[in-house]
Amino acid sequence: MKKNEILDAFLFRHACKEFDSTRNIAQDDFEFILETGRLSPSSFGFEPWHFLILQNKELLEKFIPFSWGAQRQFKTASHVIFTLVKKPFFMRHDSEYIQDFMRSVQKLPEDVVEMKSNFFRKFQESDFKLFESERAMTDWAAHQTYIPLANMMTAAAMIGIDSCPIEGFDREQFDAMLAGECNVDLDKYTIGHACALGYRKADPRGKTRQPITSITTWIS
Repeated sequence: MKKNEILDAFLFRHACKEFDSTRNIAQDDFEFILETGRLSPSSFGFEPWHFLILQNKELLEKFIPFSWGAQRQFKTASHVIFTLVKKPFFMRHDSEYIQDFMRSVQKLPEDVVEMKSNFFRKFQESDFKLFESERAMTDWAAHQTYIPLANMMTAAAMIGIDSCPIEGFDREQFDAMLAGECNVDLDKYTIGHACALGYRKADPRGKTRQPITSITTWIS
């Protein structure tokens, strides 16, 4: 039964282009959606994201001119989440954020903190070569932010709420707006993507996907 319910949610979910602007998501439902994002996994468990929930409609409309993928979504959604990506300021192995995270959040003993720090440094420096540029480390962090995005969209679908993932925007202008209007420090964060949520205005067309045989290879 649960398998069918989960598949039904995946079939229900679609990239909703326009929402019913007369309907709002209940606070407890939205908090449930956010909680599934909070509980999402990340590399080493270091959570390289911050969720900015923009509910000021006038401010949100200021993002529309350079958000070509959100022309109707930003105007009609009940809620919009901007997922900010944590830059190397946070995500370097020796940052205050990482060191405090291991002690305060993960509650690791000092010997484990030292061991994990050394392993994380090796991972960043040589395994994934993330020290080659700030962009390399930021991209590595950004890739992980799609995990909570997917989880939140699926969770929303399971309770009958629609969503649309959005990265159709001019990143430079989007970041500038975040800095100027939302006090986001661009030395520490950049926009990853947005997610609009609400209730569909019209039913979508059916899903189009390749068959499972076209996207899988089994090696025995």
